[in-house]
Amino acid sequence: MVGFDQLLGFGVAALVLIVIPGPSVVFVVGRAVSYGHRLALASVVGNTAGLFLVMTLVAVGLGTIVAESIVVFTVIKLLGAAYLVWLGVQALRHRREMRVEAGGVRSPLTWRRAVRQGFVVGVSNPKGFLIFAALLPPFVDPDRSAVPTQMFVLGSVAVLLGLVCDTVWALAAGRAREWFAGSPRRGSALGAIGGTSMIGLGISMALSGHESR
Repeated sequence: MVGFDQLLGFGVAALVLIVIPGPSVVFVVGRAVSYGHRLALASVVGNTAGLFLVMTLVAVGLGTIVAESIVVFTVIKLLGAAYLVWLGVQALRHRREMRVEAGGVRSPLTWRRAVRQGFVVGVSNPKGFLIFAALLPPFVDPDRSAVPTQMFVLGSVAVLLGLVCDTVWALAAGRAREWFAGSPRRGSALGAIGGTSMIGLGISMALSGHESR
């Protein structure tokens, strides 16, 4: 069984990373600004499906390895922290490219196509791998139950939180289309906030101990 302390601890840590503006947030906001909240929500559905697939594969494949070796666990944590800092630096360097395009509706987009495109974003989003492969293992307790099962349950919490947060972004951006598209600096600000937050979280991960193990 997964304890309440695990659910709460990982839920808070995952939420911090999820709310940081990244590829999925910029993608969803862009969809809402260009096509409205309905197609943005379709993109959220696809994105969530992609994250769920990544989470399942990581839980099954990585869970067994983490359960067997504290060395592997430590290496994964440090690599994940370093990668998170690197992503943050890249987000700061290229923050001007993370802007929401103005100009209203572009080419026609069907609901199914929006779902497919969202799925691709979810599968390829580096943040998903960070959450499930680096942030998640420290919250697993091998003495409670099978590690893959714990990783799947905890990972599902992160997927649900991502669904809620992306839905909020889609609805908010759909109602504020003119505001988001009114200035390129607003999209750039998302990149700057996200980059700084990712660097801070990466450093925090690297310095954290092994108490949850």
